[in-house]
Amino acid sequence: TTILGETATPEQIGNFNRKHGLDRPAFFFSYSGDDGFKWNGSNNRYIDYWTGLLQGDLGKSFRTDRPVLDMILERYPSTIQLALASMLVAIGIAIPLGVLAGTNKNGLIDNFASFIALLGISLPTFVIGPFLVYIFAVNLRWFSPTGSANPEDIILPAVTLGAALSAILTRMVRSSVIEELGEDYVRTARAKGLSERKVVYKHVLKNGLIPVVTILGLQLGVLLAGAIITEKIFSWQGLGLLLLEDGIGKRDYRLVQGCVLVISVTYILANSLTDFVYRRLDPRIRLS
Repeated sequence: TTILGETATPEQIGNFNRKHGLDRPAFFFSYSGDDGFKWNGSNNRYIDYWTGLLQGDLGKSFRTDRPVLDMILERYPSTIQLALASMLVAIGIAIPLGVLAGTNKNGLIDNFASFIALLGISLPTFVIGPFLVYIFAVNLRWFSPTGSANPEDIILPAVTLGAALSAILTRMVRSSVIEELGEDYVRTARAKGLSERKVVYKHVLKNGLIPVVTILGLQLGVLLAGAIITEKIFSWQGLGLLLLEDGIGKRDYRLVQGCVLVISVTYILANSLTDFVYRRLDPRIRLS
């Protein structure tokens, strides 16, 4: 009745169940109070799902009767675009601010960076997003409050999604820089007459970025989860909005399954890519 409506007849419900295979057992065995456990063999929806999945078929939407994979592929690029843009925002803020904080330990800049980082971690996306919309879209009218029609429309969602990540990365870069500045190779580089700028940006920062790459890989899952709320706030036509409105909101569980699967695979691939980036940053790290 959720999909067909409360006025649906038993015949319509039966036709719907047969069309989508819902009249068949869900798993290898089923249980009923009269007959107990019953073995269903391969005649079940679980086998059908995995057979289709191996062929690239995620089934059809209950609502639109369109292939779920086609619906996901329409929205997936927008979500990846938003996630990458938010990463660029976070990196662009975190590296300069973290380096300045690390090279000025316990100074004014360090205290300012720590305050900004604490603020970014404390404020959730559903607070930052409306605040940015009110300031830059409603009052200043620099950007459109919703939509993704123009290239500049990605700025506010990217800043909203990247704020918390930039705070985490700033603290990580600061700690890494402070730790690396105490290493022997830094004293050697200074003794050779290298400028402080070259020591920091050529040697210290390169080694200090390794933990940052780790955090970036792990935080992708957080970005994809945060993208659901961010896309809702800004009506960004991405995978998160598809999952929230068309999947969960309309009880289309096949669409929910497909979206969750794609998000999970993306997270796994991103973490695998992180291992290869390690080797580029530090040849001493070997992949097993």
